[in-house]
Amino acid sequence: MSLPLIQETVQEFKVPNIKYEENIDISTYQGYKKKLEKQGYRFIGEHSAVKICEWTAKSLKNQGHCYKQKFYGIRSHRCGQLSVAVNFCDKSCTYCWRERNNFPFTKIDNPKELLAKIPEHQFKLLSGYGGNQDINKDKWNQIKEISHFAISLTGENLYYPKINELIREIKTQGKTSFVVTHGGFPEAMEKLEPPTQLYLSMDTVDEENFKEIQRPIHKDAWNRWLKSLDALRNIRNKTRTVIRYTLIKGLNDVNHKNIADLFERGDPHFIEIKSYIHVGASRENLQRKNMSTIEEVRDFAKEIEKRCSYKIIDEHIPSRVVLMAKEDYPWRIIKFDD
Repeated sequence: MSLPLIQETVQEFKVPNIKYEENIDISTYQGYKKKLEKQGYRFIGEHSAVKICEWTAKSLKNQGHCYKQKFYGIRSHRCGQLSVAVNFCDKSCTYCWRERNNFPFTKIDNPKELLAKIPEHQFKLLSGYGGNQDINKDKWNQIKEISHFAISLTGENLYYPKINELIREIKTQGKTSFVVTHGGFPEAMEKLEPPTQLYLSMDTVDEENFKEIQRPIHKDAWNRWLKSLDALRNIRNKTRTVIRYTLIKGLNDVNHKNIADLFERGDPHFIEIKSYIHVGASRENLQRKNMSTIEEVRDFAKEIEKRCSYKIIDEHIPSRVVLMAKEDYPWRIIKFDD
């Protein structure tokens, strides 16, 4: 049974024509979903899923927390990590832990229904921790009280036709959202309902390097990404903005001036320089030697400092990530009411 592509107008933009794998069959997609479930994903819709972040589990055992807690105040044990586009990404990045299997959006998941399902499914995924004597009981009692949604995980979430509706619903519930895009859909960025914080992924120094690392399906992918970079600059007065640079030793750790110039063009509030991690499907493309130590990440950031207006303001050693900004803004740490 072939899956039809829905070109549905939702909110302010339309799902564009997307290139899918040939001869798509519904049984193939169902098989892909089962494979992801074995990897710890739990589906909450046709194309949406949650997965427990390792830092959520570690936080429950008082074994540390995510760098987003240190940098921005996001409480790891009350963070819900999800994707609303498990079925599609327009890139096949060499460093991605996910195998790319692209399938059309058919039945579009309802944002309110998704948000209602997340606490229950997150609890089920964490249920095995309940009897652990090392668990922080106060945190355990709060795990169903999700206060933040990390809309990233896998896929290109801006292709979800109801992304604006989802962000608005999160705001209505008085919660925060971080949205990550790879920059393949600038039209959606330009009309995006501002989340609490918007991320643009970056991992290349120029067009040639971009094609080598990201392996995009669109011929004009580099221009799309540059338009997304400009869109990030234009939205910075409406929301907090971040460029997350994935540092891959031997592939994109040179040409600091080019990288710094792109950072300045995007003009984000924050830049995260984070080492590639050798896990998942990326092990077929890269090696452990492509990972950087925190010292190497720090040294790279110092080279960037010399060439632009951004300075190192924080770091999280376990995640091998350094935070940069033009200044350490007093509003950097988000204040939660509960």
